[in-house]
Amino acid sequence: MFGSLGFTELILILFIVLIIFGAGKLPQLGEGVGKAIKGFKKSVHEADVIEAEAQAAQQQMAAASQQATPNPSVQAPASAEQPAAPVHLASRG
Repeated sequence: MFGSLGFTELILILFIVLIIFGAGKLPQLGEGVGKAIKGFKKSVHEADVIEAEAQAAQQQMAAASQQATPNPSVQAPASAEQPAAPVHLASRG
């Protein structure tokens, strides 16, 4: 679980934490760590839900745009001769 940390190393680390923070602060420290982990898991879950909703909305928009776009093979062919737009040249003088 902790890679190369053995049981004795974990006991030594816990003993040092007990000396630094004291017995009275350990419950508060554990509560703070627990709340932080819970908040992190909640935010990760909410991010996944938001991402799934965004993907679903994107798929719905793509499907709607495909249905709204008429099939090009059904359209009448455009004439080859279309009048050119008039070009206005403004002379400065």
